[in-house]
Amino acid sequence: MSLDTLRATLPDYAKDIRINLSAVIHDTLLSEQQKWGALVAAAHATGCAPLIAAVGADAETLLAPEAVTAAKSAAALMAMNNVYFRALHLMKNQEYVTLRSGLRMNVLANPGVDRGDHEFWCFIVSAMSGCAACMDAHEEELRRRDWPPAHIQMGLRIAAVVAATAAVLRAESR
Repeated sequence: MSLDTLRATLPDYAKDIRINLSAVIHDTLLSEQQKWGALVAAAHATGCAPLIAAVGADAETLLAPEAVTAAKSAAALMAMNNVYFRALHLMKNQEYVTLRSGLRMNVLANPGVDRGDHEFWCFIVSAMSGCAACMDAHEEELRRRDWPPAHIQMGLRIAAVVAATAAVLRAESR
C-alpha cells in the first residue's frame, strides 16, 4: 500500500492530517532523497507498522537502498541518543554532561549518503522525540552546511504530520 493510499484511509475527523500529509508528500522544496528519507526516518520513529510499510513501499521506488538504510539508521541512532541527551539536558546534576557517553555513533561520520541529508533526518527524529539538545546540535550542523531555514522548517512539518498520522492510525486500530 502506498502512502497516498494509506492517507485516503484516514477518517474524516483527521481531514486536516490527510490534507497536510498530501501537501508534505507532494511538496517540491526538498530533493526526493531529503523528503523521502525524512518520511522513512519519521515513520520508523513512530513505530507504527502500517505507516512504516506504506512509506517504505514508496521509498523503495524513489530512493537508493543506501538512502533507505541511512534514514533507518537515523531513526535507530536517535532513538538511543534522544533518550541519553534529553536526560542529560533535563537533569539538575550537570556532572554527567562532562562524562563521555560511551555510546557508539559511528554512522554519523559515514552514513552512506550526503551527511547533510542524514543530519536532517536525525534532526527530524529528534524533534519527534522532543530532545532539544539533539535538535540544536543537528540544526546547527545543517546551518553550517548552508541549509535554508525553509528546508529545516519543512523537516518540522514532516515530523509533525507523520507523528499525527501515526497517532490516528494507532487510535483507529483499537
